Amino acid sequence: MNKTVLIIGASRGIGRELVLNFAQDSSVRVIALSRNVKAMKESFSAPNVDVFGFDLTSPKRKEELAEILSPYPHIDFVINNAGMLVNKPFLELTSKDIRGCYEVNAMSVMECTQVVVPRMLAAGGHIVNISTMGGFQGTVKFPGLSAYSSSKAAVVSFTELFAEEFKDTKIAMNCLCLGAAQTEMLEEAFPGYEAPLTAQQMAQFICDFTRNSHHYMRGKVLPVSLSTP
Repeated sequence: MNKTVLIIGASRGIGRELVLNFAQDSSVRVIALSRNVKAMKESFSAPNVDVFGFDLTSPKRKEELAEILSPYPHIDFVINNAGMLVNKPFLELTSKDIRGCYEVNAMSVMECTQVVVPRMLAAGGHIVNISTMGGFQGTVKFPGLSAYSSSKAAVVSFTELFAEEFKDTKIAMNCLCLGAAQTEMLEEAFPGYEAPLTAQQMAQFICDFTRNSHHYMRGKVLPVSLSTP
């Protein structure tokens, strides 16, 4: 295998399509992580895909990820794709709602990155964080998404800070703020809404971006949306 890609949040939607896309290249080893192991095993049959159960809300997620990655001395690409979306009026948000969004959408990204970085220092690599247009400054915001969008906005800031701290290494980190794509999570949050892009179309863009863009940019936060602004 020439390259190894780690995809966190791989059981459905864009994450599932990311795995299927990378798996088409037999020279790539794909490490797919999600709580839903059953769904991943039903979706992925390629011999170059390794599936592991991984819960981002676990208090021992760093230790558990380190154990999963112990057979892989080097990781070339990481896509932090997992997300928790709560759609509730602000005053109805519970501590569990807010904490859950920040655990999955922000804190886990930082802690998982701490585990991955030592496997990238020698040869370099590209970490791609998946955020949302709701976390991109100046875009249209939607009521009910305070916990989700603000936690995803934290990833935006983390991307810029990480890039500054690791600017003298071979590790690049960038962030994509995605507009609407037709996924199960979108349907659950906004029943009946029809997105302009499929999960497969969005995944194709993310795969291409992950493979190539780190040669040209670091610490960049890019909106990926067909809407204006």
